[in-house]
Amino acid sequence: MLACLGLIFMTQWLLLVAQTYVDWQCTDLEMPEPPIRNLTLNPWKMELSWISSTNFTEYECFVAADNEKAIIKAEDMTCIFDGNLLFPLHNGAIFSVTAVDINSTYSSTCSCIPRGMKGSAIENFSCVIYNVSLMNCTWQAGRNAPEDTQYFLYWKNSRDDNETECELYIKDENGRHMGCRFQNVMIKDKTAYFMVNGSSNVSQIRFYDKYIELYTVEKLMPPSDVTVKCDKNQNDCIIQWQRPQISHLDIDKCFKYEVKITYKGNSAEEVIHTFTKENERSHILQSYNMGKKYLVKIRAAGQYCSVNNAWGEWSAAVEFGNEDIFSSSAWILSVVAVAIFFVAFFTVLFCKRTHYWKTAFPKVPKPKNPFNGQPDINPELMECKMQSITSENEQILVAELVK
Repeated sequence: MLACLGLIFMTQWLLLVAQTYVDWQCTDLEMPEPPIRNLTLNPWKMELSWISSTNFTEYECFVAADNEKAIIKAEDMTCIFDGNLLFPLHNGAIFSVTAVDINSTYSSTCSCIPRGMKGSAIENFSCVIYNVSLMNCTWQAGRNAPEDTQYFLYWKNSRDDNETECELYIKDENGRHMGCRFQNVMIKDKTAYFMVNGSSNVSQIRFYDKYIELYTVEKLMPPSDVTVKCDKNQNDCIIQWQRPQISHLDIDKCFKYEVKITYKGNSAEEVIHTFTKENERSHILQSYNMGKKYLVKIRAAGQYCSVNNAWGEWSAAVEFGNEDIFSSSAWILSVVAVAIFFVAFFTVLFCKRTHYWKTAFPKVPKPKNPFNGQPDINPELMECKMQSITSENEQILVAELVK
């Protein structure tokens, strides 16, 4: 019981907070008994309701906001603007109800005028969902906002959810709220509503509101379980993967994939093959060079469903194929050459230390000196002079040794 009362109090308080940031001006306030009175807008649910003192047969609601217009039929004196008819109110809006009877038609119009100093509302509001269930929303302070301005974010994930305030603000160096971190965010099939208001001791701060289809701001995770199996006999490789994890859909047809294949080891990434696959989670790479090493990466984007159509994050690179044959051969020859050098070096060192070197390679004896026994003869200084002596019977050559 206490929980229900607390929930009702919180809802009414947030509704009061929202209404204090707008002026609600209606055209029929001066009429004593208007056929349509108490025209009220719930900005959190975009519901327009009223009380009628006349039994009209039909009611229509009209809204003009954010350069858009829409007309819908009323049910039980209530108009619910939903789907594509959700318009932000921070720039003002006009609502009207037209009642039709057999003999008469009556219209009541009210204007929603934002309060606060112009230029004090936040600017550049944006959100991003990442890692499936985490969300960050950020903004910038209004250009004319006083220095003591503090901002507060409220949001609801869908029409049926309750409004909640940010639990973990992102602050600047002065302690001003400049963003919010959310955890355990579920993307639902309806539009989320965000409102940021502010407070200051100098002047009233204008509010800012925005509707976001959360799937459009989700940054898709990379595909998981990327594997490559190659068949040398068939000279092809089968690349397979699983769809990225998201919180709200589990259908293959909702995704398309970009596959990028590059050579490994290049300083500059050289893309040799890139292609897109729709609804499939495998690809056969044929006639690849078996003497090369490759890298494959895959990313996903949405199609046909409520999935962000922007490309998500790349998966981690997966290697496949063989190293370059020439490089492998050169590496092996280098290792063999170094091994042979060390074997030869240690063999020679071993033989010298154990005297096996002299046994294996004995010294060659010097040739015998023909002039051995002749004193005072220096072969390096000896000169040979030849003289010819002629006798009667024969000619004799005489060698004269001269020092």
